[in-house]
Amino acid sequence: MQADILIGSPAEALVSNDSVILIIDDNPRSIKALSLLIRDFGQVIFATSGEAGIAMTMKTKPDLILLDVEMPGMNGYEVCRQLKGDVATRSSGIIIVTSHDSVEHEVAALEAGAADFITKPLNAPVVRARVKTQLLVKKQADELHRQAEQDGLTGIYNRRYFDSYFEQEWRRHQRQRSSLGLALVDVDHFKAYNDSYGHQQGDECLRCVALGLKAALRRPGEFVARYGGEEFAVVLPYTDDEELHRFGPWLCEQVRALKIPHGWSEASDFVSVSVGLVSCVAGKICSHTQMLGQADEALYQAKANGRDRAVIATKSSS
Repeated sequence: MQADILIGSPAEALVSNDSVILIIDDNPRSIKALSLLIRDFGQVIFATSGEAGIAMTMKTKPDLILLDVEMPGMNGYEVCRQLKGDVATRSSGIIIVTSHDSVEHEVAALEAGAADFITKPLNAPVVRARVKTQLLVKKQADELHRQAEQDGLTGIYNRRYFDSYFEQEWRRHQRQRSSLGLALVDVDHFKAYNDSYGHQQGDECLRCVALGLKAALRRPGEFVARYGGEEFAVVLPYTDDEELHRFGPWLCEQVRALKIPHGWSEASDFVSVSVGLVSCVAGKICSHTQMLGQADEALYQAKANGRDRAVIATKSSS
């Protein structure tokens, strides 16, 4: 039986077996046949209807979807259009699987947003080759996306990522009428550190602080980005002032705990940070740009008060 053929070419080794592949098909036999063919390419999961497939895609963010056309209710083309039309699911590659082999059906699949087209009955080498190709395409796209969002020096998110996702978080919290928190973090007396220890050691200091800040985050959705120079930004979903009173000092403690010697600091014997924090119910009393301004003012106050400390912004009444 074709599904029992063992294939393992050197090119297939390029595909990581930690990929997630979703099969959306209402026929259990088809799901089993496809699973046997591609199970060595990664984790295979399945859904037996278009609606369930969309929900599963939202939940698991699969690398690749093998999507049957003929299903009751929502057919494969409709599922494909919906997945590709939603920013939350459009990054998953889609291969349409169907018993129709006409040009019209292939064109319909591509116009719906599918990356490729497989016909039944399944041909094992063709299925594996096309799945492998789409997983490689996804891997390459993910790497390019990662590089576009990553700060080259520290390895954490960059300013571009912050600008985009902070605004997205603000809009999400606005819809939910939830409190969003923000922290701006500045390495104390970094110019003196750089001038005294050299730029190479200064770069290493920034890398260590970045990783320390990242390790200090404990809840889903929190992220830290390099905001510029020796300054970092931390986005804190569903966070109010009460939680900021704990979080700000916690960040300062985590950086001091790195114990990076700083003989030219007026604030500490070790590298330390000043933190300006703000929270607000998005859209109710502030915009995301106002939040940035208030966090920056609080950061300025933390520096003016002697550094190595956290200050929470005073809320504007406007």
